[in-house]
Amino acid sequence: MKILVPIAHGSESLETVTLVNVLRRASIPVVLASVETETVINATRDIRLVADAVLADRLDDDFDAIILPGGEGGAQRLAECKPLIAKLSAQRVAHRWYGAVCAAPALTLSPHGLLDGKQATCHPLFRERLLHFVDRPVVIDGHCMTSQGPGTTMEFALTWVEKLAGDAERKRICAAMLVG
Repeated sequence: MKILVPIAHGSESLETVTLVNVLRRASIPVVLASVETETVINATRDIRLVADAVLADRLDDDFDAIILPGGEGGAQRLAECKPLIAKLSAQRVAHRWYGAVCAAPALTLSPHGLLDGKQATCHPLFRERLLHFVDRPVVIDGHCMTSQGPGTTMEFALTWVEKLAGDAERKRICAAMLVG
């Protein structure tokens, strides 16, 4: 199993770190990949993140899931990355997992038809950009999972653990992190 978490300048730092941290606690391999030409990303709140790789070097890899953090600027840059959009489209066609949180469902997935016919959620500021907005912290429709923002990212990450590694692993991670 291998998960891709792509990031760009402006990606939401809290969402990125939460996703990667929780998935790795569950021993799920994560490739944190920059869509920029460098691995050092200027994320939100003046936090620098260091990616494991540049996406261009990992385009031939297959991933069991592709999960996008939000952050308005980062989500827009992800939307402009044609190779990433091609990988996301291939995920959808192959019925493999993909998803996004915060601004990314509205700014990255929706404009490229990756939410067509799907119920989804996003940060409430962008709700008008989704055809089938659902006001819940985490929404799953088929092999697509979306979430609303920094405050819902822990539940989002734990739901990914459950879907990818099972309910017992989610419970183990929750107990270790003292999450109710």
